[in-house]
Amino acid sequence: MNRPFLIGLTGSIGMGKSTAAAMFRDMGVPVWDADAAVHRLYAEGGAAVEPMRALHPAAIRDGAVDRAALKEWIAADPSALPRIESVVHPLVAEDRAAFIDACDSDIAVLDIPLLFETGSPDAFDLVAVVSAPPEVQRDRVLSRPGMTEDHFDRILSKQMPDGEKRARADVIIPSLNMDDTRATIAMLIDEIRKGRHARNRS
Repeated sequence: MNRPFLIGLTGSIGMGKSTAAAMFRDMGVPVWDADAAVHRLYAEGGAAVEPMRALHPAAIRDGAVDRAALKEWIAADPSALPRIESVVHPLVAEDRAAFIDACDSDIAVLDIPLLFETGSPDAFDLVAVVSAPPEVQRDRVLSRPGMTEDHFDRILSKQMPDGEKRARADVIIPSLNMDDTRATIAMLIDEIRKGRHARNRS
């Protein structure tokens, strides 16, 4: 079978991307989640554990990669993050490739929070950005346990502005109203299957 039509799904924190991904799943479209892949790699027995142990033994606790220990290392050593990424990024890419190879669907979604920031939009046939008004985004994020205004602002400073993501998207999925989000996703799937979204990327 040919590889599936690949939708790159992205959106800033609090925009409803996870909800949109769940809706794709509910409609029978398989979803690969980049964050979940990292969790698998960091878990006990995960492919990142031994390479990370060789890189920074203090990051391994109870046979798994400890994210808190990684954060401490990154805060203390400016060279830590690129070294961590040099281990993790290839493993994530392998995990993603394995998902695509094993996929028996005509469409697949790859849920990647930093899709634009990591420079990979051309790997997809279509890029969909989940978006909501900034005041809705702020309210959603600040309602999360332990979230503060300062932390939220720091996260936003590391992400491409929503307006720029919207401008670069092939499709914008609104997430203000659940019914509208679901309808937009259903229409997108239908249009792809009818050939109305040609493969316009690699």
